[in-house]
Amino acid sequence: GLPGHLHPALPRAAGRAACEPGLQPGQPRCYVAAGGQDGEVQKAQRAAEASEEPGQRPPTIFSKIIDRTIRADILYEDDKCLAFRDVAPQAPVHFLVIPKHPIPRLSRVAAGDAELLGHLLVVASQTAKVEGLVDGYRVVINDGKRGSQSVYHLHLHVLGGRQMGWPPG
Repeated sequence: GLPGHLHPALPRAAGRAACEPGLQPGQPRCYVAAGGQDGEVQKAQRAAEASEEPGQRPPTIFSKIIDRTIRADILYEDDKCLAFRDVAPQAPVHFLVIPKHPIPRLSRVAAGDAELLGHLLVVASQTAKVEGLVDGYRVVINDGKRGSQSVYHLHLHVLGGRQMGWPPG
C-alpha cells in the first residue's frame, strides 16, 4: 500500500439523484446529475475564459480543499496528493485525485512532473480498490476548453460502479 492516510468513508447526500439497481449491500445506490453534458460544457467555457485573464490566478476550489478552507469527503491523503469524492458524482462511485502542487492542466506538465503523474495514477488505482471497484472503472482527465475542463488544477476523475458507455463524449 501507499504510505498515506486512508480516510474513513462518510455517508453521502443523494441530492438530485439517479439510482442504480442491483448494487451490493453497502455500495452507494445513487449519483447526482450535475446539469448534464451541456451544463459541464458551459461551466468549462466560463472557466477557460477566467483562466485566460491576465494577472494572478485566483485560488481554485481544489486549492481551498487542500488548505481545508472548503470541506471535502477525503478518501486518501499523502504529502503529494489528495483523493476525495466528487460533489456532483456522475457514477455510483466518483472521486477525484489531485496533486497538492497545482498544475493548471495536463497540457502544461513538464518532464519533471513524471513521478508525480505516476503517483496520481497509483493512488487512483489503490483508492479504486478500497472503494470496491473490482470490476473496472474509468479514469478521465479533461484538458482545456475543448476538453471541458472546469477547474484549472489538474485532476483525475475516477468513475465506477456502473457500466461505462463508449465513446465517452
